[in-house]
Amino acid sequence: MTAKHPVLAHLALGFAPLYDKQRQVMGTRLSLLPLKPDAALPAAALLAAATEALPPEHKPGVLNVPQQDALAELLSTGLPPHLALELPAFLVGRLSLAGAKGHLLKGAASSPLGEGRSAFKACELDLDDLRRGVKDANGLPLWCNAVRSAAESDEAFQRGAQAVFGLPVDGVFEPPPGKTVKSEITADLAVIVDLMSQVDKEAPLDKMEATLKRDASLSFKLLRYLNSAAFGLPVEVTSFRHAMMLLGYPRLKRWLALLLTTASKDNTMRPVMWAALRRGLFMEELSKGLSDSDAKDEMFICGLFSLLDHLLKTPFAQLLQAIPMPERVRQALVEGEGPYAPYLQLVRACEAESPFDFKEACEALMVSPSEVNQALLTALAKGAQLD
Repeated sequence: MTAKHPVLAHLALGFAPLYDKQRQVMGTRLSLLPLKPDAALPAAALLAAATEALPPEHKPGVLNVPQQDALAELLSTGLPPHLALELPAFLVGRLSLAGAKGHLLKGAASSPLGEGRSAFKACELDLDDLRRGVKDANGLPLWCNAVRSAAESDEAFQRGAQAVFGLPVDGVFEPPPGKTVKSEITADLAVIVDLMSQVDKEAPLDKMEATLKRDASLSFKLLRYLNSAAFGLPVEVTSFRHAMMLLGYPRLKRWLALLLTTASKDNTMRPVMWAALRRGLFMEELSKGLSDSDAKDEMFICGLFSLLDHLLKTPFAQLLQAIPMPERVRQALVEGEGPYAPYLQLVRACEAESPFDFKEACEALMVSPSEVNQALLTALAKGAQLD
């Protein structure tokens, strides 16, 4: 994969959803972290890369650029209205905020900013700050940075945060102590699981059409996905039969996997569904450097299903008794092994916004930061088209 932006060779990109108390995803944070602290990061190059991932026609974006010179240059040149910067409180006095609007104050200011307050729409604090009762002297709305579990997310909102950054899951799903997980798939998901099983067995088309008719909304949703710009089909798909003729069994399986991952009616799971889609698209983009013809669809499913245990509140080993999936996907999700496991580790490193973990994961796969970063930009843009 050829990167469009030379600056990507010098960055470790990270990403996280931004969501409100109702768990409605409000936007995306893109972290542009230098691999070397002294690397020069031209503002124009950073902005071009960020705009590819976060185009103006989709939800707003927040840019985390931990470098003073780059922040100063971005402020002086100006950002599109849909993008905002995280500006550390300790740097605010050294940056020109003339004409700036809609940015985030990262860390509480100890004294009022005066006219500079108009540059900010919120103050971003860590969960530890909220626990200590830290307040911003400017009375800005409080947002919480980098939660790593559902419990942390709940706590941040209880402590006054109006929005939160970060994926509200930590590790694999484990049932609460003393509780038994039900093994049955709910009725609204059973149709998708049945279809996946039929596709896996290459069942007759008439049988699959009859299964799909049990839930008319699924047919509509599947056609919406297939006709999205992210899918890129040359013609409009008008029916399930038409989709089968165009796609065949293997490619249809991946879109049924997407339906299953996004079918949860639990509103608290919206940030998790957001992340699962982007994991799948990211792993799909990473697969393009492989010669294995099955890897593209399988890695897409692997990324999508990597959060299915949280979405369905059932451990992977139990889920896989009901949901068919390729053996290499099973190895990655259940055992943490196999050829796809290192790619999943790379995705998690980007979610953790950790340059050290990013470099380590790239080296393990023998892929360049530039390739990985370009794959992530493309995945984020496609994810926005499918939301």
